[in-house]
Amino acid sequence: MNKSIYLINPAADFPTYYGAEVYAGRGYAPAVFLSDLVLPTLAAMIPSDWHVVLCDEHLEAVDYDTDCAFIGITGKISQWNRSKAIAAEFRRRGKTVIIGGPHASLSPEHVRPHCDVLVRDEIEEIVGEIFGDLASGDFKSEYVGGRPDLSLTPVPRWDLYNRYNDRVLTATVQTARGCPFECEFCDVIQYVGRQQRQKPIDKIIAELDAIYDNGYRSVLFADDNTTANKSWVKEMLAAVRDWNGSRPDGRVALSTQLSIDAARDDELLALAASAGMTHVFIGIETVNEASLVATRKNQNLQKHLKNSKVENPTLVDQVDRFFAHGIGVTAGMICGFDHDDHTIFQQQLDFAMASGIPVLTLSALAAPHATPLHERLGEEGRLLDGYEIPGHPWNTNMTPAMMSRAQLTEGIRWLANELYHPANFGARIVKYIDRLKFQDPAVAKQHKRSTMRSVDRDTLSLISDIPKLDSESAKMWKQVTALLPKNPGATVPIMEALIRYQQLRYMYETGHFWDTPMARPEVSQAAAG
Repeated sequence: MNKSIYLINPAADFPTYYGAEVYAGRGYAPAVFLSDLVLPTLAAMIPSDWHVVLCDEHLEAVDYDTDCAFIGITGKISQWNRSKAIAAEFRRRGKTVIIGGPHASLSPEHVRPHCDVLVRDEIEEIVGEIFGDLASGDFKSEYVGGRPDLSLTPVPRWDLYNRYNDRVLTATVQTARGCPFECEFCDVIQYVGRQQRQKPIDKIIAELDAIYDNGYRSVLFADDNTTANKSWVKEMLAAVRDWNGSRPDGRVALSTQLSIDAARDDELLALAASAGMTHVFIGIETVNEASLVATRKNQNLQKHLKNSKVENPTLVDQVDRFFAHGIGVTAGMICGFDHDDHTIFQQQLDFAMASGIPVLTLSALAAPHATPLHERLGEEGRLLDGYEIPGHPWNTNMTPAMMSRAQLTEGIRWLANELYHPANFGARIVKYIDRLKFQDPAVAKQHKRSTMRSVDRDTLSLISDIPKLDSESAKMWKQVTALLPKNPGATVPIMEALIRYQQLRYMYETGHFWDTPMARPEVSQAAAG
């Protein structure tokens, strides 16, 4: 048997908040904001006598003429249509196709007809069995992994991925899997569990070494909730602080995903800042507390706040705790919970404008397969028949309780255009610059590198192109560039926000979700209900 495999990370089915389609869309070479972590990690697990080739389709075309005997495809729900098309073409050519990843694990009944081998759940404990069977030619149609100890996870093969280095802004490291919370709409805990498993800290440092040696100076801790275990994460951040402080070619800028409850621990935030954390993603979701209760996102509720220096702190107060440590914030925002009526769109906008958070990922509530929400809505008869996946961030596979699907979509359209009207975005950037504080002068220094990669140059060009979008964007750009020198430590998070603004504008325009370049739409009577 030819021991060779071609591992593919398919392109997304449509532009997303997390994608970087704006580079190619605006005439630059394709690029990605985040390196794919699955491909190099899988490559490190495969036996050394196998020939492994990686393909990130966001950066290069799939080679359908590959000599590899096996084709491995991994991906999320947002890549499923593209995954199916790639699998079909390789199977037509007589290749053996293996599909795994989050979507295959959560919706195996949808994936199984499109592959020869289905791999579910985490692979560390079964990788030897899989590749032994493939090598013998006597393989099963399905393999099911488990939830392994992360000491089994090897350092990813960045040497196989580094040909993309010039077109990748940020590398990724996974420090833990799992989340202890029980949000009704989240499929993460269905896939990797509610008990967080941490990777040994020495392995995390080894991964950072490998990434640094391959030229990356920006790293995302790609975890479900990095700060879920406060005592462990403080130990990890202290080790990363010491590592980052000794880098010979400049510090690494770090980012991660966590929950708002981290705002209640100043020691943790100080450690994160000293370790090099410049930016975090927080699932704010909604300002409607009734919706938070109903969907079991209890960690965001005011009654759960303890040991706060502010009496009855609001969500804005909590966001300010991150800013006070020089840590920028992007927030997730969802509309369409069962307690949301037509007033939710204005409430969400009011919070956004008060918070100073520049970028908010906005979506309609959807019910992913395998979630408690999907089960509940199925029992209530509120799932759309034959509607497999949401399709777009502003679409949904469910019927809202207090408005129609059309009203939800139109309300989100209004909110999206209000959030990213240049005047409103600029007003939040102004607050952002003013509120970001740096308690340690060393941390406030810009993260510099000795050489500029092509993706760095194109990113700066795209940011500089913002005034070309429209006259209001030009005004916003002038305002931001005039203020930024007053707080130079804010440069990295502000640049992150501005390139995300470019992606958001491109995403909304491509999806016909942006009414006009300077639209200030009002909620129509239909949306108001």
